[in-house]
Amino acid sequence: MSALPEGYELVTDQSAIDAVAAHAYLTTSYWSPGIPLETVQRAVAGSLCVAVRHNGAQVAMARAITDRATFAYLADVYVLDAHRGKGLSKAMVAWFHAHPELQGLRRWMLMTRDAHGLYAQFGWTPLADPALAMERHNPAAYA
Repeated sequence: MSALPEGYELVTDQSAIDAVAAHAYLTTSYWSPGIPLETVQRAVAGSLCVAVRHNGAQVAMARAITDRATFAYLADVYVLDAHRGKGLSKAMVAWFHAHPELQGLRRWMLMTRDAHGLYAQFGWTPLADPALAMERHNPAAYA
């Protein structure tokens, strides 16, 4: 697993994930603008999450929606701007890949507009056959 710089702490206790801090970032992100706090709270509660704290404040988070047997969807990976470039996202992705309950999954998936290079370092690739994938997308869900 990737080591964190001094002063940073990986938070793996699900009850210690700060949904309010996650909401503060996610509501302004390109993938979930305007997302309600209650939605983030439900998403965090229903997911396997990891976060990074610096001086007691949550500065990064990621979550996996998973059945812990066959499939995981990596979502809401973020690092606050002031803390980028320190390997925090790498540490979180590595934590998921090493998690004992996520070994042997048949498929992992994610959606990203701009972080392909990060995930490629961990063996992620574009869909081999995009024609197999489908979606039911509601971009106005939080409007």
